[in-house]
Amino acid sequence: MTKKQRAELIQTELEKLYPEAPIPLDHVDAYTLMVAVALSAQTTDKKVNQVTPKLFEVAGTPEKMAQLEVDEIRELIKEIGLSNTKAKNLKRMAELLLERHNGVVPQTYEELEALPGVGHKTASVVMSQGFGYPAFPVDTHIHRLMTQWQLTSGKNVVETEKDAKKIFPESVWNKLHLQIIFYGREYSPARGKGDKDFITKMLSEKNK
Repeated sequence: MTKKQRAELIQTELEKLYPEAPIPLDHVDAYTLMVAVALSAQTTDKKVNQVTPKLFEVAGTPEKMAQLEVDEIRELIKEIGLSNTKAKNLKRMAELLLERHNGVVPQTYEELEALPGVGHKTASVVMSQGFGYPAFPVDTHIHRLMTQWQLTSGKNVVETEKDAKKIFPESVWNKLHLQIIFYGREYSPARGKGDKDFITKMLSEKNK
């Protein structure tokens, strides 16, 4: 099979499994989405969704977040990994949104990535899921599956993102990256044996 044929097969199977692909992080706007994604680094989405209701109740806007002390933010997110660093980032992020953007989340990668705690992946999620721009955010799970499925020989998530954008049509990027995440969690967890990963098995069979 060619790489293009593999990609088409994968896309078809994922569409059957996940015709709907909701954003797994609870949010109400671009700001709360950005905060939730920033909090999700090295933490499960489930844990983030458990913590953010209380956080957003008192700091659901940059104005309210900026008014809190770092210790207060940390107390609200203490169940999440790296809470010390993330609390500092959230406060400074809110302050810079107010200073530079009148409290409005910017819609460019450059401006987003200049905010504390916002790397390229977080910016990509905000651009795609918050604003609807075509983007293909790649985390370690997508990188692992794309490598497993022989769609990339990328040494890191940056190269894998470039390969994903070359091989999949732009019109499906925003949905497909979520479908791959859902598939990985259900059928090919990083620490599991991957016995349920039928897409990898299917590709292997067709390559024989």
